[in-house]
Order: sequence, then C-alpha cells, then structure tokens
Amino acid sequence: MMQNSTLPTIADVESAAERLAGVANRTPVLSSPELNAVAGAEVFLKAENLQVTGAFKFRGGYNAVRALGVDERAAGVVSYSSGNHAQAVARAASMCESTSVIVMPHDAPPSKVERTAANGARLVRYDRYTEDRSQIAAEIVEAEGRTLIPPYDHQNVIAGQGTAGLELIDQVSGLDALFVCVGGGGLLAGCALAAQAHAPDIELFGVEPVAGNDHLLSRQASERVTIDVPRTIADGQQVTAPGELTWPINNELATDFLTATDDDIVNAMRFLFNEMKIVVEPSGACALAALLADDTGRFAGRRVGVTLSGGNIGLARFMELVG
Repeated sequence: MMQNSTLPTIADVESAAERLAGVANRTPVLSSPELNAVAGAEVFLKAENLQVTGAFKFRGGYNAVRALGVDERAAGVVSYSSGNHAQAVARAASMCESTSVIVMPHDAPPSKVERTAANGARLVRYDRYTEDRSQIAAEIVEAEGRTLIPPYDHQNVIAGQGTAGLELIDQVSGLDALFVCVGGGGLLAGCALAAQAHAPDIELFGVEPVAGNDHLLSRQASERVTIDVPRTIADGQQVTAPGELTWPINNELATDFLTATDDDIVNAMRFLFNEMKIVVEPSGACALAALLADDTGRFAGRRVGVTLSGGNIGLARFMELVG
C-alpha cells in the first residue's frame, strides 16, 4: 500500500523548505585538510547527523505531517522504520498536535527504539525477515483511520529530504559531484530534484551497502529489482527494493550507483571520529565510505559533497564497531 503517490517536483521541495524554516536545523557543512588529503578531493560534508532527531529523516517526516489537514492530524499517523524515520515521524506528530504508531523491527537498534518511544509513539514490533511491515501498517490504517507516512515513497517525504540538497547547493558553490546514501532512495531523489533545478552540472552518486545493492542491480536491469533483506551493519539501508516513487527520479537523474562494504563503512566512521571528532551511524557513513574506498581516481581534485545522513548510534554499539 502506498499513499500520496504523486511524483514530487522542485516546487514541492521549495514548499517543504518553507514549512521547515525555523523548525529543522540548517545543518553545517564540514571539511578538513586531512579528509581532503585522504580522499584526493575537496570534500564537503553535509552534517545531517546534527539534524533534529539526529538524521535527515526529520525533514521529510515533519514536512509530511505538517502538510496534513487538521482532521488527518487529529486522527493520527502510522509509519514503519528501523529507527530514523520512526523518530522523525514520532517527533513531528508530537509537534503537530497529532499521535503516531510506529512499526519497528525487533532487531532495530535499542537507542532508536527508546528515542522513538520517548517522542510519544506507540510501538508495534515485527520480524523484518519473516513479516511484512507494510501489511502491518495497512491493518493499522484500516482499524484506526490513521494516515500512512512511509519512509520514502511519499511525495512530501521526498520533498522534505530534498531540502538538505537545497541547503548544500546554497552553502557550497561549484560542486562537481554529490554522494548520497541510499536506502529507499528518498534523500537521493529529493537532492536530485534540487540539483536538477539549481545545479544541473552536479554528478549524483547513490551509495548503498554491498549487501543491499538493489539500486545498482535495478540500474543494470533497467527495472526495479527486489533482493532479500540485506544483512549489513547499515540498518538504515536494509531495504529490499528501490521505492516506486523514488526510482523513476533516481534512475533518470543519478549518474551512477556505488557500493561500500561494511569494512569500508567502519573505516569511514573511524576516520570521522579520529580526525574530525564526528560521530555517525553506519548508514550515515556509507556515502563517505564509497568515496574514501574509490580507487579509480575519477574524483581526484574535484569538489565533492557528501551526506552524513545520521548519527543515531548508542555508545556501546559505536565502540563495538570502531573501538
């Protein structure tokens, strides 16, 4: 089931920017000589790990909830997520005088589960390997009359995520390339719309874990490909297929899809912590991981933007991975 199935436009992204003004953080762009030396490029990190609720997902979650009518907000919303979208929708609902039910997998990171509940959500747990989260959410919609706000296949979610791209393009001129982490593809699709309208010469690269390479396979097959649930440390990218709404945008506008191994991701997390004092979760480091692991030389000397998509990771898990 997919609600709000209209493809977003740059006008939707710009409307989202107006809704988010004064609500979402205008996150900083970070750089360092050490990073440039290792990457062999001028690298500009869009620090969405410093966003409200710790990830870019707040942009889309808040935009989607705020855009609902008064009666829809009163009836409440439902979503499904392993954590970052869950926290975003829960916080947005609480800010917009609404309520939320979030369907979360049993193996979601404990810190994300706790923060989603702390933001007022009622949690419904499921097994991501044997149960269908969208079906569970559909049953809640039917029983309770709530509005579904999925993690990426939603016009206003995609538009909200695109505001990160709008900001980056405004903050850094002359970007040659932009690396964006890819799960369902909402952030990449939104950034692609922003780039197409305001910086069409930027090459866009969607980055996913090697184990979750559904976008790369879909590009090779010229159609959406479904894979098994990826087994990767990047829990925010354990998606089995590109989104129905995000794929047409990303297939048309993305230059290429790249992958990063779990080891690459850990190396990027470790570098960010040791050299720049930045804490990111695995999915948050995935885009940088691909740039740092690239051995083709095609980005040498270029100005490259990179999304650090989130920082929601508990201390114990962080130390387990990078310590």
